[in-house]
Parts: sequence; C-alpha cells; structure tokens
Amino acid sequence: MEIARAAAALFVRQGLRATRAEDIAQAAGIAPRTFYRYFATKEEAVAPLYAAGAQRWIEAVRTAPAGLPVPQALEHAVRHTLTPGLGVSAASWEWLRTLVRLAGTSPALRKVWAEVCQASEGALAEILAARENAPTAPATLTPQGISCPERPGVERGTQDPERPGVECAAQDPAPLTPRLRFAAAVAGAAVRVAVESWAATATHPTGPEGPAGLAVRNLRALRDFEWPGTPSVPQP
Repeated sequence: MEIARAAAALFVRQGLRATRAEDIAQAAGIAPRTFYRYFATKEEAVAPLYAAGAQRWIEAVRTAPAGLPVPQALEHAVRHTLTPGLGVSAASWEWLRTLVRLAGTSPALRKVWAEVCQASEGALAEILAARENAPTAPATLTPQGISCPERPGVERGTQDPERPGVECAAQDPAPLTPRLRFAAAVAGAAVRVAVESWAATATHPTGPEGPAGLAVRNLRALRDFEWPGTPSVPQP
C-alpha cells in the first residue's frame, strides 16, 4: 500500500504524465526493479487504493444489519463509506477526486479503474448471495480480483483452477444467479456513477451533491428494481 500511496501523491502533485515509475519507486523508498516486481505500469500502482475503497463499500454491505432489505442495506453502506469522516477523511476524498478525474483522461488508468469496479461487482454479488441465502464467509476484493469465500473440491487458500487470481476456501458458496450478478452490477453502477459525477465537479464531498448524496439518490431511483430477497412481480 505504501507504493500505491506514493504513486497517488505524485499523480496528484505533479500529474500522471509527468510521473515516471522510477519516481514512484524513489518516493516509496524502493528500487525500480522492486516496483516492477509488483506492477507492470505506473498506472497499476494505484490499483490497491481503488480496491481498498471498493472493499470498504462491499464490506459495509456485508455488515449492514441483517434485518435490512437489500435497498436499505446498500444505502446504509453508502452512508458509512462515502461520507467524509466516517469511511474516509475529507482530504482523502480530494485525492480520490483527482485520481478519478485522471482515469477519465488516461486510457491506461481508466483500465485500472474499470477492472477494480468490475471485480467489486463480483465481490458484491457474493455478499448479496450471502444476505439472500445462508450466511457465508465474506468475499474479499484484491487488485487481482476476488478472493472467494468457498469452492467445492479446492483446498482453502489455493488458487481456483477455473478462475486465475481467485483464492478459494473449502465449501460451496450460495450460487451466483444471473439475477444476483445483475443486481450487483446495478448497485455498483449506482455508486460508481455517483463518485465519477462528483469527481467531475468542484463540489465539497459532503452534502446532497457529494458522493454519498448522489449515490443514495441513484439507489432510490431504482425503487422498482427487483433486488435479491424481494418477490418477483409476475409479468402480464
């Protein structure tokens, strides 16, 4: 994480284009060779920061009170992770604003951002499955993907042969149905668009136009969406 913080500080201070991988290595107190052992490009160096934010959000969904329906659990998680001072400090939100803006102008950084967002959808789907069915161990998001809680026939802590980069435990999790995957994608998009929309402005991170306020508004616009745990409405 120290490398990621060093990279983010340089990106914010002097810009993405002016920052070299060697500069990041020097700021982190490591050799360039060590940097390239962990990251293929300078843009990939901030992936752990993106992933840490996404992990806080999905973990907040997991730990939301069990009696809350999914829409309220998502709002609960949004308020606890996107409100400055609760999940992340206001100063860190200003860093994030710059990093998200840079992702909009750099194809390489946009790819890193998109991969983290996509991976977080998979982890969130695991959490929604756990809330809808029997509880399971939480999924964990890493810059490489999802550490899934359970997998049949695969020893705990080993790599899943069917999904490179995914570590598995010993049992089978709740099945990830198309409905669960779609719900996770919808919820993830509501939060991602809120953060990106806020980052494109100079608005303070608190208040109705901050990331939390925008995300709650996006989620409430989905009031008729069939979230997991809600009965399906028969189509005529």
